[in-house]
Amino acid sequence: MAHPLAILSAAETNLARDVVKDAHPNTVIDFREIFLQEPPKAQLVQFLDLEHAGRLSPTTPRPPRLALCQYDVIGADRIPQFHESVVDVVSRTRVNHTIVGKQHHASLTLNEFDVLVDRCMNSPLFQQVLAEFQLPEGFEVVIEPWPYGGLDHTDENRRYFQGLCFARDKRSGNADSNFYSFPLPVIPVMDAHTQEIIRVDRPATGGKGDGLLEQTFNRDIIGHCKPSEYVPELLPEGTRKDLKPLNVVQPEGPSFRVTNESLVEWQKWRFRVAFNPREGATIHDVWYDGRSVMHRLAISEMTVPYADPRPPFHRKQAFDFGDGGGGNMANNLSLGCDCLGVIKYFDAVITQADGTAQPLPNAICLHEQDNGIGWKHSNWRTGRAVVTRNRELVIQFIITLANYEYIFAYKFDQSGGITVESRATGILNVVNIDAGKVSEYGNVVSGGVLAQNHQHIFCIRIDPAIDGQNNSVVVEESHPVPMNAVTNPNGNFYQVTKKTVERASWVDAAPQYNRTIKMVNPHKRNPVSGNPVGYKFIPLPTQTLLADPESVQARRAQFAQHHVWVTKHCDGELYAGGRYTLQSQHEVEGVADAVRRGDAVTDTDVVVWSTFGITHNPRVEDWPVMPVEIFQLMIRPADFFVANPSLDVPSNKNGSSRLADSECCHKAHI
Repeated sequence: MAHPLAILSAAETNLARDVVKDAHPNTVIDFREIFLQEPPKAQLVQFLDLEHAGRLSPTTPRPPRLALCQYDVIGADRIPQFHESVVDVVSRTRVNHTIVGKQHHASLTLNEFDVLVDRCMNSPLFQQVLAEFQLPEGFEVVIEPWPYGGLDHTDENRRYFQGLCFARDKRSGNADSNFYSFPLPVIPVMDAHTQEIIRVDRPATGGKGDGLLEQTFNRDIIGHCKPSEYVPELLPEGTRKDLKPLNVVQPEGPSFRVTNESLVEWQKWRFRVAFNPREGATIHDVWYDGRSVMHRLAISEMTVPYADPRPPFHRKQAFDFGDGGGGNMANNLSLGCDCLGVIKYFDAVITQADGTAQPLPNAICLHEQDNGIGWKHSNWRTGRAVVTRNRELVIQFIITLANYEYIFAYKFDQSGGITVESRATGILNVVNIDAGKVSEYGNVVSGGVLAQNHQHIFCIRIDPAIDGQNNSVVVEESHPVPMNAVTNPNGNFYQVTKKTVERASWVDAAPQYNRTIKMVNPHKRNPVSGNPVGYKFIPLPTQTLLADPESVQARRAQFAQHHVWVTKHCDGELYAGGRYTLQSQHEVEGVADAVRRGDAVTDTDVVVWSTFGITHNPRVEDWPVMPVEIFQLMIRPADFFVANPSLDVPSNKNGSSRLADSECCHKAHI
């Protein structure tokens, strides 16, 4: 029987589909997502406790195995109505059903992308607008589907979809030629209910001083643009010829072990890997050396608001997990490219429009990597140095959302630390700008190409279980103390303060105080220090959301306005921006609402949300593909152990290391 945290199999997905279809006879249904609804936490923890105690048996009661099914029921008027059903895949029954209706919109599907492109190409209105421009011979129009963003005050609460348009040069004969080099100032808008193009927005292409609405573009719309290629075969000078191979070799295989499809054991760590269409890879039931550390860890949400105020660019704000689904957009990872060394891949399952399970191979990769020195000390008296390497176990998934790629990794190290890493790369989202002009809304990165200023703001959900489920959150700070004759006569003393968070609230980073968030078990004391055992992280002091607090951008992304949120666990409360983000006007059932409940959060089942991000004011070096921007949330033990837990890591030398040839070193100094 499947583990309660195992992803739904293809057979379970198809069974849930059939139960839903049987509940809606003689009805047209478009499925969006079918995935595991995790068991109620109390029941899951009871099962996990028995599992860790080795007391499971075939007769042990198991939490319900539930499938959350999101789908549209198509009425006689062809207007879809959004439904959610929960199906027990063991009893094969529907145990809950909700008509979400028009108050919220379901996340986008790849099928809708195809519909938008098809309707644009067959729309007389869209073709009429394109006829106003003169494209060079050999170019074709490319449409990039995008979420509509927050509604304008004149919009009805209908489901819309918009497209950003570009021209692709077909003359190279290469389908991967970079069409982003040729942006077009037209944005078709589709009514997703009727699947009709209802209008084509015409954004301005002017520069500084031209205003928000003035139309200044020429009929020769891309005559001032130039090619900017990135695929190796189209680079004018080709790729570098002086780079020699650097191979990761593990002749005895990896040090990790994966059993039961999802249970990972490595270097005293034990945890489970899962996957869902919204969050992508998730980590569960984390233990180190027989001690509980964390119940659940996941990327909860991210939002990308753009700062160009010219209509309709004010609507450019994506919620990449809520709008489209981080898991739905996950890449099929490539051996020896996306991950190096000896790799274990985890497959996933996503849902087709008819509800049929679709395999998603290689959605997650698991591998070990070297990350420099772990610890070192040299005894100058004897000349002996003891040094260990910092080996990490990496669980990685990559998502592609139109132009951008995001690389997410959970990294476990041999010193008991966990790092959550995000890397942003891919191609800037760009718009057309008149020849010779500059803009205060972004940076010109190529001829006729304006890369707009924007932010990428991520939120990590941490459900700690530090030696048990009931934890507290302590905010620790370091403050200077004025010189005085009694306690600080020489002025070198600083005071460490600790304050327990008593009610659900938010906390902002404060590097001037070294503000640190500690998740502790108040009932377990470190025998050496006497402090509560815990794990800590320092909030990343990145810029929070810059949009005005009264703006739609800000109201629908309240999670992005503070660095740390502390809430009490509530089943199903997994998403920082709320369950439904597409076209939202407000953040509903997100962390801000959870904080407003004012729950007590001391010595209880607490959840910590860490928000950080990139204010991306583009540079020319980001074009045509940007080097990765890296951010890391480092979660480290704090008085959890009685000494450095990696003291026993071997300090063996790597036998494959050797001196470089003298010729190469000589050349390097010329």
